[in-house]
Amino acid sequence: MLQFCLLTKPGDHMSALDSWQEEMRSAWLYRLLQRTEPDPARGQLFLQLAEAAEHQADVWRTLHQQQGGTEPFFTTTVRLRVVALLLHFIRPQRLRPVLAAMKVRGLSVYDTALPGHAMPTRIEQVGARHRAIGSGGNLRAAVFGVNDGLVSNTSLIMGVAGATADTALILTTGVAGLLAGALSMAAGEYVSMRSQREMYEYQIGLEREEFAQYPEEEAEELALIYHARGMGLAEAREVARKMLTDPEHALDTLAREELGLNPDDLGSPWGAAIFSFLAFTGGALIPLAPFIIHLGVPPLLGAAVLAGVALFGVGAALSLFTGRGAVWGGFRMMLIGAASGLATYAIGHWLGVNLG
Repeated sequence: MLQFCLLTKPGDHMSALDSWQEEMRSAWLYRLLQRTEPDPARGQLFLQLAEAAEHQADVWRTLHQQQGGTEPFFTTTVRLRVVALLLHFIRPQRLRPVLAAMKVRGLSVYDTALPGHAMPTRIEQVGARHRAIGSGGNLRAAVFGVNDGLVSNTSLIMGVAGATADTALILTTGVAGLLAGALSMAAGEYVSMRSQREMYEYQIGLEREEFAQYPEEEAEELALIYHARGMGLAEAREVARKMLTDPEHALDTLAREELGLNPDDLGSPWGAAIFSFLAFTGGALIPLAPFIIHLGVPPLLGAAVLAGVALFGVGAALSLFTGRGAVWGGFRMMLIGAASGLATYAIGHWLGVNLG
């Protein structure tokens, strides 16, 4: 179980005024969701969450005034208006990351309840199904990373080979393509994971302060979410109260059920970057191998054969995730790679003839 105490720095606390503004923004969005939500049960949930957020805002306003502050005044921001505009064209479940970043709770209500998947009644059950589904995430990412490196560098090598027969130039271009692609993938994964983690840390920090300030209200919010997902209100309140009695697990439960976030997704940005770099490099090295190691055949032919075999293997591996036939998946991926390689070879040859 992830320990959330590691996610926020000591002293990273919002002022009472900031917390009031956060709750008022949440209430404004809840009421907007209630008006745009076609499902009555979900609409009622968002209405109740709006009322709860307004009540919690009163707590922060009182504290702000006790600290000598003046009566706060709420106005909508450009960001709020942009989100409101998006909600008129995009379903809320499609905007879950945006809404979560805006401190909208109850997003797990959009998780489809499947037969045989009962509502969690113990902390150990929270997020169990999501952990099972995501258990192959690293393997899937590795397969796609290898595929990206394989297809892109094979196509690059074929394109240059179509324009010139200079083996040294082809090798140099292939190495440059490998490094450029791998570094680009690594940088993209680092930025993506770092941004995601910062959003999680910020939201968990808010949840930590709210849970400390008004634990009963947080338990009621959780109960309302369970009630909207089909559990009786009395039972939902009892379950929520039990699940939040242990402070060690309370934030984990709130993150999954209120924020709709999976704390298990909080990976290391550096780990993701290195993993992506290595996966892409592994794929990109395959068509380069015949230009580095003499295999007794022309390097370009060797690159094409090795790439074809590797693409077949990647396509077959992807059948583990699609449930389709491995042989057809392998041939399909090989055909896609062949089409890409032939196209770039033809373009390179045309450029070499006309510009050379």
